[in-house]
Amino acid sequence: QVQLVESGGGLVQSGGSLRLSCAFSGFAFGYYAIGWFRQAPGKEREGVSCISTGVGYYADSVKGRFTISRDNAKNTVYLQMNSLKPQDTAVYYCATHPLADRGLRVGMCFLGPDDYDYWGQGTQVTVSS
Repeated sequence: QVQLVESGGGLVQSGGSLRLSCAFSGFAFGYYAIGWFRQAPGKEREGVSCISTGVGYYADSVKGRFTISRDNAKNTVYLQMNSLKPQDTAVYYCATHPLADRGLRVGMCFLGPDDYDYWGQGTQVTVSS
């Protein structure tokens, strides 16, 4: 059974940092991609970052500020968020989908929410100005 649990959200001042964690179980990371998404009130869910077997990919809005990483031994993917802005305020979710039969080149991943099959419950990130 695939499960994902996010943690690490909270309230931080503008310019501050947070590290989100996504602990996963029920699948082997090398065969799945994991993505981070966020949804602000009244807005659609958007892709923030993703990683599969290669480097991380990022939305333009977070490039240079956010870093995705993984710890295979701990079955955890992290999202380090630096230089946070009030517009980063949202509920952040991690999600996963299998890599097989998705038409992805080796090491790549999707940033679109519709491509993901399993989701965590989300963690709130609030950035005050």
